Amino acid sequence: MSPVTTHCVHSGFHFTDLFMAPDRYLIKIKKLRLFTGLIVAQLAGPALAAPDFITHWTQGNEVRWQFSPLTYHYSEDPNHKRVVMIGLERQHADASIDGAAFFTNSFGQPTLYIYPWGHTYQPMDGAKQLSLKWTAGFLYGYRAPYEDKVPLNFRGLSLALIPAVVYELNDGWRGQVNILGTAGLMFELSKPFH
Repeated sequence: MSPVTTHCVHSGFHFTDLFMAPDRYLIKIKKLRLFTGLIVAQLAGPALAAPDFITHWTQGNEVRWQFSPLTYHYSEDPNHKRVVMIGLERQHADASIDGAAFFTNSFGQPTLYIYPWGHTYQPMDGAKQLSLKWTAGFLYGYRAPYEDKVPLNFRGLSLALIPAVVYELNDGWRGQVNILGTAGLMFELSKPFH
């Protein structure tokens, strides 16, 4: 075995593992998820025990959880899979937005969207329940053989800009339609944490 191969075998996950057979890839992803979960669990205790951090992060901001059970594609592709998204979004007092969302993309690949930029706009005074919104950030997850499905993709990492139309429902619930470029529409529900 070469030193590189030995390193890959003994250290767990290595970048070259992304190009292995699908069944081995899934096993590596499961291990990576377990490892990530253990790290999050380890860090969650101190974070929850530090109310100043949470208060500072949420003070004057609205924090919402997001869920999308449905995505409509403009064109049919036999490789399309069901897209499910969960996320967390923070809206500041000045209507700027940041957040993160985890989803399975249209080809069943786990994907992460982190958006440090965004804004919400109330377009018409007569339609207070309706607003427009945009987010921009980094998308990671569209890998071979689907790396050409998003623009400016480099080894799974690409830039993203997502406009949306938002409608305010009852009890803080919001319905949202995310416009996914030339690919389709994502239908989303969100609710604030109280």
